[in-house]
Amino acid sequence: MQNWSDSKFWTNLSTEKRNNIAISLTEDNHCYENAPAELVNGILKDEFYLDQTFDGLGQAKRTAKNAIKLYNEVRLHLSLEYKTPNMVYLKTA
Repeated sequence: MQNWSDSKFWTNLSTEKRNNIAISLTEDNHCYENAPAELVNGILKDEFYLDQTFDGLGQAKRTAKNAIKLYNEVRLHLSLEYKTPNMVYLKTA
């Protein structure tokens, strides 16, 4: 979990603003509303190596897109009775 007092975070935040990269927060920007998103972000970083440094924005976007696809289409989820999110979605759609 991010340490909000960490100077590295604020340095990265400034870099994101300089590069016009939008920061994803909830409507009210309240940390308690971000719990589900932070859980998914943690999984993507830990299991799909999105915590690495990328050579550029293009590489970062491709890597994130691939990780999200694997998360939704390949990774089995215990909370979904060992199904993927896409399997559950297609069954209920």
